[in-house]
Amino acid sequence: MKFVYFDASAGLSGDMILGALLDLSNSPTAFKEKMASLRLPVDIQIKETKRASLRALKVDVSIKTKEPKNRRWSDIEILIKKSPFSEFVKKNSLAIFRNLFQAEAKVHGRRSEEVYLHEAGADDALIDVMGTCFLTEVLGIGAFYSSPLNIGEGWVKTSHGVLPVPPPAVAELLRNAPVYSAWVKEELVTPTGASIVSTLVKKFVSLPEISYEKIGYGAGSRNFPGFPNILRAFYGEEKNFKQEKKIYLIEATIDDSSPQLLANFMDKALDEGALDAFLTPVVMKKNRLATKLTLLAEVDKIDLLIASLFKETTSIGVRYFPVERRVLERKVKKVKVLGEEISIKVSYLGGKEVNAQPEFSDCAKIAKKKGLPLKDVSRIAIREFLRRRKNGSQKD
Repeated sequence: MKFVYFDASAGLSGDMILGALLDLSNSPTAFKEKMASLRLPVDIQIKETKRASLRALKVDVSIKTKEPKNRRWSDIEILIKKSPFSEFVKKNSLAIFRNLFQAEAKVHGRRSEEVYLHEAGADDALIDVMGTCFLTEVLGIGAFYSSPLNIGEGWVKTSHGVLPVPPPAVAELLRNAPVYSAWVKEELVTPTGASIVSTLVKKFVSLPEISYEKIGYGAGSRNFPGFPNILRAFYGEEKNFKQEKKIYLIEATIDDSSPQLLANFMDKALDEGALDAFLTPVVMKKNRLATKLTLLAEVDKIDLLIASLFKETTSIGVRYFPVERRVLERKVKKVKVLGEEISIKVSYLGGKEVNAQPEFSDCAKIAKKKGLPLKDVSRIAIREFLRRRKNGSQKD
């Protein structure tokens, strides 16, 4: 399967996403023929353009009727379900629109069934959403990732009047996504774009270590001077997207906390997503004995873990900084020991097995149940694993 990584430093919209994916697929004619099967009163124009001197693909969807049709959720649902698209396209399109309707309903204090979608509910949004899902299938995309989103700032005119940027529905859709504002005082993330990425994107992360095959460029509607209003879509093999490379080390040196509090926080930190947690005895100024608490975490977990650290310990300050790491490929095999199943964590370097370790909790559980020393159970598990490997009979 493939991955797509969106560089959303200029924000994104439904037509920008569509343009970037169309640029990757290089099949505008086939796309237009497929969209025509929806029988919507629209005209789709796909053309190359430039934004601040950079080339990109622009998708324009013009409505042939004088008044764009407002649609309820039931209208959208019926249209998508009756369309001649695959179940994959229908399922994802419905999920995107469902999230959009729920966001609009929440910010307006109404039920989803009562909400009309105006700008985002017009026929061009159906092309953006269903077109995106169709191209996802065509391109064999197994996972979407995105950079933090540049949402812009200022005010925007809508059918509900003048609203602050980001508009309320966009703000609702992007509650769990990292956002910022830079360069221009404009709306840079639209409701349709926000609903697409909040539904399809697996993770928002600053550009990690990746290997990609090509880049698609989707142009936004406006051409800002000196600011390329372009969405870039990096495309490659999913196995070459190594999001785990971007991690942070969080440290706090504590000299006035009980061991019980620190032990409790260690468990809590791991439950909240820390990749690792450990304590180190240190000597602080004035020769005070203390403990250095260290956490290893991905960037999206930093704020949660730091807040938890302040709440659960007596620390009044932390340090955090990016670090690099290398991680072996890992698989879990299962073996039977004394009638019980134990997981064996197997590590590989360059495709070759370099380490095998039984799961501690599994061994401890069986040792207690059978009244045996833990080391004996662990030894039996490894022996059984090696025997099964020799016979070629291990199971995942």
